[in-house]
Amino acid sequence: MPERIVVIGGGFGGLACAQELGSTDYAVTVIDRRNHNLFQPLLYQVATAALSPADIAEPIRKTLGRYRNINMIMAEVFGIDVHRQEVLLDGSDRVDYDRLVIATGSEYNYFGKDGWRANAPGMKTIHEARQIRQRLLSSFEKAERVHDEQEKRNLLTYVVIGGGPTGVEMAGAISELGRFMINRDFRSIQPDQLKVILIEAGPRILAAFPEKLIDYARHYLEKIGVEVRTGERVLDVTSDGVTVGTEFIRTGCVVWGAGVKASPAHRWLGLDAVPGGRIPVDDHLRVVGHQNVFALGDTADFKGTDAKPLPGLAQVAKQQGIYLGRLLRNRGADPAAFVFKNRGNTAVIGRNAAIFDFGEWTLKGRAAWFLWALVHVYLLINFEKRILVSVQWIWRYLTRQRGARLIEEGSIDEKDVTKPSVVYSVTGPGGDR
Repeated sequence: MPERIVVIGGGFGGLACAQELGSTDYAVTVIDRRNHNLFQPLLYQVATAALSPADIAEPIRKTLGRYRNINMIMAEVFGIDVHRQEVLLDGSDRVDYDRLVIATGSEYNYFGKDGWRANAPGMKTIHEARQIRQRLLSSFEKAERVHDEQEKRNLLTYVVIGGGPTGVEMAGAISELGRFMINRDFRSIQPDQLKVILIEAGPRILAAFPEKLIDYARHYLEKIGVEVRTGERVLDVTSDGVTVGTEFIRTGCVVWGAGVKASPAHRWLGLDAVPGGRIPVDDHLRVVGHQNVFALGDTADFKGTDAKPLPGLAQVAKQQGIYLGRLLRNRGADPAAFVFKNRGNTAVIGRNAAIFDFGEWTLKGRAAWFLWALVHVYLLINFEKRILVSVQWIWRYLTRQRGARLIEEGSIDEKDVTKPSVVYSVTGPGGDR
């Protein structure tokens, strides 16, 4: 009987690990509560009608289908029985394993205010991106119809909570989308009625970047009409707006990007007290105290050369997935410790504006924007997606057009927003990269 390896999570890390184990003599099972891999760094473009969900998602079965030794199960994981070596699924199903890889990623952190989730969705799923797009586009249509000046301004006020890469990208995209639509498509609303507010509780936006890049990003955001407010904390979020200090801001849409936390996977192993919910691992990504259980990406508490946990970036998860897949494929023969090779940290601010931090040197402006586009196209799951997205970006760059700005009939079901997911793809801080 072949040795059984179970990978929980079909994100960057889980898929990279599974692909390395393809066409081996292992029996590999990938478990995810969704049937697709999602390129989350570009979800904000789905939310602002630049791309469609199909442009950045790929069925997991399609990605792994060529490997006859890999099976995929669409199910929700509820626990792990480490003594019986079983993964516990919904419907009372169980999957046996000889080796287990936990790659469940992260979820948005609402800091104990999970009731805010329905009114301030994040950027983790296609459903949430579609919901944000629905609210954005609907608010413009409503503002076109109303006659009261203040009500128009309320509907055209958008608050983005969190000044990390996701928040910055979203705020810039909303401002540029809104002004384009108002100037081109609407007759009863004016650009000066649009207001985008980016709120960050800390003293700086993009805190992980060098000061000169932060200054550039803030200046550019303000140039395109984004009001950047740092050092202010959101106290409440309702269906009508947000409370910041003593001020209540009525809004047409609120977007959450205020940080992430590890998935609940640590509790499956009885590790309730680990900082940030990350699972302690050794230099080979093996969970401390469990010889045949491994963790990677946002799920793992792996220290870099600076003794700090590695950031929640796609490149971290993918590198760890490749490393672990090769380690398991070679059955641990003379393994070297995992070493993260930093390819740079990036955020896009708007059209022709992005920042890159490579550690020893930095890049900003148009050149950084083109490099950001190249990197994100390269990271897409297959060649077809890369060509499709490239053609759309080139066309929209030349014509300044957006994708189909369609408002779906009826309301988008809230259930996936109000209930946090258990298995996630791996992304960076604020849901990025």
